[in-house]
Amino acid sequence: MFFRMVRGTFARQWKKMLMIAVTVALGASIATAMLNVMLGVGDKINEELKTYGSNVTVVPQSEAVISKLYNVENGDVQTEFISQDKLGELLTIFWANNITDFAPVNDTTVTLDSSEVKLVGTWFNHHMEFVKKGTTYQRDTGIINLRSWWDIEEGGWLDEQQSSGDEYAMVGSQLAKDKGISAGDTLRVKGENGEEELVVAGVFESGDDEDDCIYTTLSAEQRLTGTNDLIKKVEVSAITSPDDELAVKAARNPSLLSGDEYDLWYCTAYVSSICFQIQEAIPEASASAVRQIADSEGKILEKTQLLMTLITFLSLLGATLGISNLVTSGVMERSAELALLKAVGAKNGQITLLVLTEITITSIIGAAAGYFMGYAFAQIIGQTVFSSSIEMSGMVAFIVVVLVIAVTLVGSIPAVRMLLRLRPSEVLHGGH
Repeated sequence: MFFRMVRGTFARQWKKMLMIAVTVALGASIATAMLNVMLGVGDKINEELKTYGSNVTVVPQSEAVISKLYNVENGDVQTEFISQDKLGELLTIFWANNITDFAPVNDTTVTLDSSEVKLVGTWFNHHMEFVKKGTTYQRDTGIINLRSWWDIEEGGWLDEQQSSGDEYAMVGSQLAKDKGISAGDTLRVKGENGEEELVVAGVFESGDDEDDCIYTTLSAEQRLTGTNDLIKKVEVSAITSPDDELAVKAARNPSLLSGDEYDLWYCTAYVSSICFQIQEAIPEASASAVRQIADSEGKILEKTQLLMTLITFLSLLGATLGISNLVTSGVMERSAELALLKAVGAKNGQITLLVLTEITITSIIGAAAGYFMGYAFAQIIGQTVFSSSIEMSGMVAFIVVVLVIAVTLVGSIPAVRMLLRLRPSEVLHGGH
């Protein structure tokens, strides 16, 4: 009898039930999309910020100490170097897979056409192999991704892996303009340890001081300065988790953490834990976060998640109001039917259960449709904003079900109150 009445309601009021399902579906779809994007947006924002350069700098430990003591910038004082053969250790740390790119950066002053010019030696698309304890680590890395914002005006990127025996370089746009340099030209530069002929592979515009520089391979710079196999600085780009209280506490002094806190911090991709592990792997080096980028990640992520939460809340609030209006109007239309049920002995609880069962079934159908709509919305957002797909979380499905149930129950409260106040004598006899 109970389920026959439920089927009867769907048959007679299918339009209103359809509107309730559509209302729930819209709310559930927005909630699904926003929650999935919110859970996946951390890595996406990290990936986007990685296009703006490195977020970790590795320098010799003595240089870091001098920089702190005398408040000078890294590079103003150079007392020691990092051995080039130690760079492979970066591939062995716990969070090695989070290190997307890294490149050594050596700079010096050379003479070009009787003028002093800054020359930077680095890796562009360097292929490296590193063997440790019988395991071979391989990686193609360099500044091509670390300087992705460069605009190549002439020629192209320097290709370290080309078979030509010539040594190549890239020239900043301002220097190229001042000296009349074009792609394909040959530059003769003189350093403190000799001369090099560099073929210009391309002219780039960076929008900063790099436009006055020459960029060449690390080996060419080391020959010019006589610093074979020695590194001044390493730029590292790593995908990190936003800092929280634990990360801030650890950044001050990891030794102050309890055992559980230390394990959690060490096994989370905080920028401070990655720096700590780099220093463990290369004891003679000091790794520090580029705070402008590291702090931006946390702030942007926090604001983005707040926006997603607000959109989710407002969509569910709209769904709640819509359900409330639709269910209340449905009860008003069926007031004679429901009053007759009361008149023949049905209890308030039984009638309330009947109405809530009808609404719950409708909401479940709407939630299922909304979940798949939300999946599509999430992919549209991912492709439009981040140019990649959004991974769907199983936890979101559970959260959406709970939210839909809550929205349905809250939206049904006015209708339930109306049911409880419904008097058969007033409804069936017009108040007489």
